[in-house]
Amino acid sequence: MSTPVQIYVYDLSNGLAKQLSLPLTGKQIDGVWHTSVVVFGREIFYGQGILETRPGQSHHGKPLHAIDIGETAIDEETFNEYLLEISKHFTADKYHLLDFNCNSFTNDVIGFLTGGSIPSWIKDLPSDFLSTPFGAALRPTIDNMFRRPVPGAAPTPATLQPSPAAAQAAANASPNPALAASLLQAVANQAFSPSAVNGTGAPTTVPTPQAQPSASTSTVSAPVHICTNPSSFHSLLRSHRAVVVMFTSATCGPCRMIEPVFEDLAWAKTRGLGKDRVAFVKVDMGVGMGSQVASEFGVRVTPTFMFFLDSQKTYDFKGADSAELRSQVDLLLFQAFPPHPHTKLTLPTIEALSTRPILFTQVPALDSVVSKLGSFVDNSSPSPETTAAKEKLRQSFPVYLKARFPTAQGAQPPKNLSANAQLITSWAEATRTIASALSAAQIFPLVDLWRLALLDEAIAAWCASAPSQTNPVHVFLGKAIEALNAADTSARNTVLVTLRMLANATANAALVKSLLSTAGQRADTTKALVASLLHTDATVRTAAASLAFDVAAYLQKGRVDGLRGDSPAAGADIEEDGEWEVELVSAVLEALSTETQSEEVVHRLTAALAFLLRLSPAYDSQFVPFLEVLQARETLKGKLEKGGSGEHGVQKPEVRKLVQEVAEKLCP
Repeated sequence: MSTPVQIYVYDLSNGLAKQLSLPLTGKQIDGVWHTSVVVFGREIFYGQGILETRPGQSHHGKPLHAIDIGETAIDEETFNEYLLEISKHFTADKYHLLDFNCNSFTNDVIGFLTGGSIPSWIKDLPSDFLSTPFGAALRPTIDNMFRRPVPGAAPTPATLQPSPAAAQAAANASPNPALAASLLQAVANQAFSPSAVNGTGAPTTVPTPQAQPSASTSTVSAPVHICTNPSSFHSLLRSHRAVVVMFTSATCGPCRMIEPVFEDLAWAKTRGLGKDRVAFVKVDMGVGMGSQVASEFGVRVTPTFMFFLDSQKTYDFKGADSAELRSQVDLLLFQAFPPHPHTKLTLPTIEALSTRPILFTQVPALDSVVSKLGSFVDNSSPSPETTAAKEKLRQSFPVYLKARFPTAQGAQPPKNLSANAQLITSWAEATRTIASALSAAQIFPLVDLWRLALLDEAIAAWCASAPSQTNPVHVFLGKAIEALNAADTSARNTVLVTLRMLANATANAALVKSLLSTAGQRADTTKALVASLLHTDATVRTAAASLAFDVAAYLQKGRVDGLRGDSPAAGADIEEDGEWEVELVSAVLEALSTETQSEEVVHRLTAALAFLLRLSPAYDSQFVPFLEVLQARETLKGKLEKGGSGEHGVQKPEVRKLVQEVAEKLCP
């Protein structure tokens, strides 16, 4: 007889993560997920040990989702024996908010009951958070919250007090670290609350066999999966191309010696390749049904390491040999994920290019800009709402920008000067009102104010998460596209300043992601960029080439950091989209083929092309045939000839080297 199995999903942030994550971390996180297993009329989860309650009766309230996982043929008595066994492993002192939590437990139990696993959108949440600059900055603080020096002592989430270094890192990584820290503290308290209850209101804890208490001086690394049964082990083999397994036991001294090496490798390799592609797995032969996993593969001694490619064992060795472990991990990953062909190329000129965005930082005469905007509003027969919006904007926006970006030589902005969300919202609402009353040709002074404002981290972060109807970036993009589609030459200034504003937006990780993600404004950003690259005005083309470079540099930085195995940087979490990148390459090549006036435009376009092509996952499958059809190599080399760029072709030596290298090394 089979029994249905479900998981209940709760949001520990009570909706705050969805609302605040993008401006705080630069990544949209829809919830801080807590899960539990529901089977045999019981809801079971991990916190201060393995706890259970009647379904839906825990302190988390009503679940957001109840997900049917399937059915189990395992009887309740066997399941209870399994819980008793793994309770030696899922103890209170090992709990960690990111690394070893309720979802780790749920995933393992689901594997035992059904052979499946929890959904990836739940499982990948810790790595999603840690991939943000803010998450990486707070990692040491989170570790301290759940790391206790007393063996066997259950951790109680401490008040979140970052060290001075961590606090500074957090301040640099988020526009509001104090708010994020408070949110994190609340989540930790909610996650670790010992309030799972039975029908009488008393805590219900799965009994734990007598065992030596485990020291809580370290935690299980997040990329390391813990398997206590054959079902979850085979599920991992099926869901990952490459799997590295360490068979261990609590009494094994050599295991404790080499575990830090194993965990360091897990962190380094999964950062570069992704946890969904490579898995590092620990099987404790003394916990749960770990001995059955070991028996299946003939493991009798610890530590034993095994390596799997596409679910097939490729190699194994015994003993705490760190050099052999590193070597075999590298060999497995080389077989599973051959390096990009461009890693074999010598590209000194391209590698010397900076991935820092090209920004337009000039501070205009703000009084003149505001005066010009006021005259446009006054001459447009304004409504009372438009007049009021003009006055609201005039009274505070330029005042803030003057203080934030002083023009006097050597002047510094006041310390701790930062616009709050309420003030920015008022500016944005006034901007929308004015922009709707003016033509595309008249709003360029307003766009120029925001072009400068986006260099302010707080304002850029606000724009990253603002709804489209009040987001000035979205409003101005719409106006610019309207002017470009109509070939409205009178709106040249608006198109120009909008492109410069978008270039400045690429300096903020959260804002550039919102501009380039498919769920954000990628389509509009691409429309404006592609149309502007062929504009009749050379200054507009220069701004468009700058924006093309910034977009390509954003992608390139993520690829390079991923290749090095560094912490994911801006761009690393943007999903590669071959069709979109082909569209950008096509636009850049067309612009290069027609650009005969400005060597600076040729330089920026060629650099953008280099970044779009180099290390692209779509290079062999999509770019090679496409570049051949478009005769990309001939187009680039034509820039070096007479009339290709100016009367005598490209003249600057560094630009000539770049054009030659891209043509000969990256274009077939």
